[in-house]
Amino acid sequence: MFKFFTLFSGRLVGNSFWAILSSVFQSIVFSLFFIVIARRYSSSDFSSYIIANTLYGMVLSFSSLGLSQWFIREIKQHDFEGEIISRFFKIQLLAGAVFYLINVLLSFTLYSSDLVRNISLLLGINIIFDNIIYVFKTINISRYEQKRSFVLTSLEAFVKLVLAAFVVYLDISIFSLIAILVIFRGFTLYFFFRFGLSDNFHIAHFWKGSLRLREIGFILKKNIYFVVIGSVSVVYWSTGSLLVSKLLLLDRVADYEISFKLFSMAEIIPVMVSASVFPILVEKGKADIDERNRFFRKVFLIYAMYGLLAFTFVYSYAALLIPFLFGAKYIHTVSNCIQMFWTIIVFPTALLQANLLVAMHMEKTDMWLNLLSLALNFIIAFFGLTIFQDIAVVNYAIFISFLFFHISQDIILIQYGVHKQSDALFFYTSSALLLLVYHFLSAYFSTIFFFFLFWLIFALVSLVYTKTFLRDKAIAA
Repeated sequence: MFKFFTLFSGRLVGNSFWAILSSVFQSIVFSLFFIVIARRYSSSDFSSYIIANTLYGMVLSFSSLGLSQWFIREIKQHDFEGEIISRFFKIQLLAGAVFYLINVLLSFTLYSSDLVRNISLLLGINIIFDNIIYVFKTINISRYEQKRSFVLTSLEAFVKLVLAAFVVYLDISIFSLIAILVIFRGFTLYFFFRFGLSDNFHIAHFWKGSLRLREIGFILKKNIYFVVIGSVSVVYWSTGSLLVSKLLLLDRVADYEISFKLFSMAEIIPVMVSASVFPILVEKGKADIDERNRFFRKVFLIYAMYGLLAFTFVYSYAALLIPFLFGAKYIHTVSNCIQMFWTIIVFPTALLQANLLVAMHMEKTDMWLNLLSLALNFIIAFFGLTIFQDIAVVNYAIFISFLFFHISQDIILIQYGVHKQSDALFFYTSSALLLLVYHFLSAYFSTIFFFFLFWLIFALVSLVYTKTFLRDKAIAA
């Protein structure tokens, strides 16, 4: 038992553990809200909420300007922590206010629905709140103190969980529900100011010194690659929903968003672990490049296995989960969900490789890869939807563009000696073979038990192979 708790004392595992636990708990609560709204309100109200929430999420990710990696790298490589924190806070506060106005303008420009506009007007206030909370969370990531963020965000999630239970029984409009959620977010911000950082840090650092618009412009210009990368990321994931809402019937937005909601839950683990992996990549790269590369390869293997696990789970259980969670009226969403989950096969390792490129001060390269991937995604999705009028096109567009993104990263990392050509080839061939075997064998076994049986056998075979390999290596030595 002692060894179990010791496992979580390490920086990577411990920090990632709290980040994952926080995100999983919040995701469960948000998913419950999603399910309650899907069941409680009409398809029209539900689709209006989805559109407003998608627009809010897109603008929110723009508003942070993607500067968390810049901040963490600066903190790790320089000593003037207070000055960096002050700059970061003021930029996020100003950006939050600006992008709130942008959110309002976009909602009134793109959509004529009064409900969509009103929800956007109210929900957008969270952009300012979230930008400030983003500063606290990033500081805690850099200090390996994500437990603090976990406690406060989980408290808010718990309150929302209680609210979800009341919504089932109370006759409350969807607009009133959004208003209550925004109030809860305001209380969360207050608690972050009171308890969000360790005792040896003073909030006064946020206001230390002055920051002129010219200086903000210089910082953004110097770190424009981070800004573009952060912006591209959210546009990439919002493109599908926006195209579906404009080119297909409004009700089809719900079909797409249900698939994306499950995908978002699956990507939580690699995203949260990567937040802890990135500062370690920076530290190891500064001390010993070979050690960093060895660390990268170990994490790459874990990420690759996770992607395969997530895909095969959804492949086996989507037909059971979606009707159970969202109702029988969404049974046709199962195939769309499986199509979207093709991307999870390459998403975790692509995220890791992107973090490595930034740690190697190659954010410009990462930016161009993101832009090319976004362009490819949009071209395939737009023309595909125009011709075929099928959500499947959007899902395949995401997968193809992400596969292009991953292969491009492989080529660059091979050139810099981080990857070997054989490593990249092994990843693609072994993933393809394993999925083909899973697909054909699943037809001969019970759907409920096959997933666990397959991976149990795989784990046992891998364990035997690893022991044999290490033994032979020891004998040869």
